[in-house]
Amino acid sequence: MKTNRFILIICLFGTLSNFIDGNLPENISDLVDLSAPAVVNITAKKEVSQRSAYGYRGIPDEMLERFGIPREFREMPQQKRESISYGSGFILKDNYILTNFHVVEDATEVLISLSDRREFIAKVIGVDPLSDLAVLEVQGKDLPNVNIGNSDKLKVGDWVIAIGSPFSFDFSVTAGIVSAKGRSIQNNNIGNYVPFLQTDVAINPGNSGGPLFNLDGEVVGINSQIYSRSGGYQGLAFAIPINVAIDVADQIINTGEVSRGYLGVRMSEVDSDLAEALGMNKPYGALINDVEEAESADLAGLVPGDVIIEFDSKQIKFSSDLPHVVGQIKPDTEVSAIVIRDGKEIVLDFILGELPVNNDNFIPAKAQSSNDPIGLKVAEIDRENPSTLSLPEGVIVSRVAPGSPADGKVNRGDLITMIQHKGKKYAVFNVEEFNQVIKTFKSKDKIAVHLLRNGSRLIQSISLN
Repeated sequence: MKTNRFILIICLFGTLSNFIDGNLPENISDLVDLSAPAVVNITAKKEVSQRSAYGYRGIPDEMLERFGIPREFREMPQQKRESISYGSGFILKDNYILTNFHVVEDATEVLISLSDRREFIAKVIGVDPLSDLAVLEVQGKDLPNVNIGNSDKLKVGDWVIAIGSPFSFDFSVTAGIVSAKGRSIQNNNIGNYVPFLQTDVAINPGNSGGPLFNLDGEVVGINSQIYSRSGGYQGLAFAIPINVAIDVADQIINTGEVSRGYLGVRMSEVDSDLAEALGMNKPYGALINDVEEAESADLAGLVPGDVIIEFDSKQIKFSSDLPHVVGQIKPDTEVSAIVIRDGKEIVLDFILGELPVNNDNFIPAKAQSSNDPIGLKVAEIDRENPSTLSLPEGVIVSRVAPGSPADGKVNRGDLITMIQHKGKKYAVFNVEEFNQVIKTFKSKDKIAVHLLRNGSRLIQSISLN
């Protein structure tokens, strides 16, 4: 028995040794020696405005206020002072350096330092705030550059290494693994267009813009953000996939700007209740709530209530996956998508538009939405009122009973245009039709209610009681 246990321990130890040898190089320093020369430290000088804490000639503002001196006489004009921020980057090719946009944002001067002690003043060639990327250029000879990898080939659990300048400690090296892929982080709208890599590599302020290497010494990401309640590393770091970054950098270098594909939709997640109401076997995909008139989705025939489960041959598991995929496709590109409509799969062909520079210009389409049965009182649309002339056909919610299935999902004043159950759609034109549709359902049936609220389309799931 002891002999068997001894043999088992040897086997396990041997397996573990093979695992470690197969995933980690014998000496990470060899990889660092080859890669570090192309990593740079960035010092960005900025001008910031501040108002003096003292109201007049060094007299504290509180004292002046006590003596009743008017504010316009005690406020000092704003003064400008120089601020310095630090970050990291790497030499991509042909004297071009890639870093984060937030590292050089509003900088009056950008200083680049190499590990061989050379320093250069960099010129900002172009920036892309939506991906938090910036391309710089320096005038130097015989500059090293990194090897570019393929972030699509990364797997969760792969080892990765970061080189950067956390808290101005130049050329620091940390290592960890890929914790997840395709993360959407809502920070200044960046998360809409970047499928972040999540890692447990130690990243701190100053690492921003630095490269994330795989064990072949290839850059697979750009360290960009951390999730922290203290301001320092807490085990969650996020990097921009290098495939996304290279596409952005090439566009900036070649054309000076970045363009992205655009569908013109508003969407949400499909939960288990909505999946049942829409006639789906399981919750997945991007549920279309609204379609912008005359944009790509509208021209392709996409309608509210459709669920996109595949776009350009890429699976769409969550609604956040769709902008990641669409944003990486060039405008005017023809692509196909698999859509679930009325419980059945169909294929639609799209010609993508171009993402507007100002996203506030989005104008919702004039179409339908959905609602709930029990717990609602509805009324006819008053067509005598000029403000209702542009509204589609439907019924107005006049009351929502507290604690009812509709409570918290439907609001007073919402316009109900359609109800959907197991993929079948019931258009609602008046109160009588609404009541008749509701009577066709049984208790515990899950329905999807199409709503129009403040000009925006919504689809809410309600479980009838």
